[in-house]
Amino acid sequence: MERSTPAVATTLKYLALGAYLVFLAFPLFWLLSTALKTPQEIAQINPTIIPNDITFENFRAAFDEQPIARSLVNTAFVSSVSAVLTVFLSIPAAYVMARYRSVVSRAVIVWVLLSQIFPWVLVIIPLFLLLRDAGLYDSHLGLIIVYVVWSMPFALWMLRSYVASIPYELEEAAAMDGATKVRALRSVIAPLLAPGVVAAGLFAFVSAWNEFLFALVLIRDPDLQTISLTLVKFIGAEGVARLGPLAAASLVATIPSLIFFAFMQRRLTGGLLGGAVKS
Repeated sequence: MERSTPAVATTLKYLALGAYLVFLAFPLFWLLSTALKTPQEIAQINPTIIPNDITFENFRAAFDEQPIARSLVNTAFVSSVSAVLTVFLSIPAAYVMARYRSVVSRAVIVWVLLSQIFPWVLVIIPLFLLLRDAGLYDSHLGLIIVYVVWSMPFALWMLRSYVASIPYELEEAAAMDGATKVRALRSVIAPLLAPGVVAAGLFAFVSAWNEFLFALVLIRDPDLQTISLTLVKFIGAEGVARLGPLAAASLVATIPSLIFFAFMQRRLTGGLLGGAVKS
C-alpha cells in the first residue's frame, strides 16, 4: 500500500498537468478548427469541434482582403526593436538598482512599482500630444518608444532580482584577477543574467506583438499598421465579424510569436552558470 501511494500521486500529477495543457491548448485548437471550416459549418447552431469539410478558403480570403503579410512585417520589426531596446536599457539600470543601495535607488524601485498601478489608458492623451509635438506621431519610432517605456518597469524588476541573486564575491574575484569593472560585468555578470535577459526579452516582445490600444491611437497610416489593427478590419461596422477569415488571420498572427517563444525558451536555462568558473 505504501509503495502504491507514490505511483498514484505521480499519476494524479500527470493527469492534472495533462488537463492543464489541454485547457491552454484548446483556444488555439478551436482557432485552427474555425479557420478550416466552411461558412455554412461556422454558422451552424451546434458547432462541431473537428471540421466536416476542411477548406483553406478562409486563409485565401484573409490575405486577399487585408495586407496580412505587411502587417506581420511591421509587427515583427516593432516588437523586435522594442524587446532589444528594453533589455539593453534595463540591464545597466537593474545592476545599479541591485548593487548600489541608496535613497535614490529605493525611490526608483517604489516608482517602478507605482507605475504598474495606473491604467495606461490614463496616459494615452499625454502620449499622443507628446509624440505629435515631437514629430513622432504615426511612426514606428514613436510606437517603439512607447512600448519600451511600457515594458521597462517589469523588465527592470525582473532583472534586478536576477542581479541581486548573483553573489558579489564573483565580481570581487574577477577584480582580484585584474579584470576591470566593465570586463567583470561583460564576462561574469552578463552570462549569469542570460535567463533573465531572455525572460525580459520574451515579455517585451510578446507584449508589443499583442498590444492594440497604443497602436490604435498612435498609428494611422495603413502601411504602418500592426497585425492587431489589421485583424479588427474583419469586423464590420455593425460589429458582425467574418469568423472564418478572422480566425485564419488570427492563427497566422499567432504562429510567429509561438515560434519565437519556442525558440527562445530553450535558452532560459542556458548560461545560468556560464562565466562563474574561470577558464
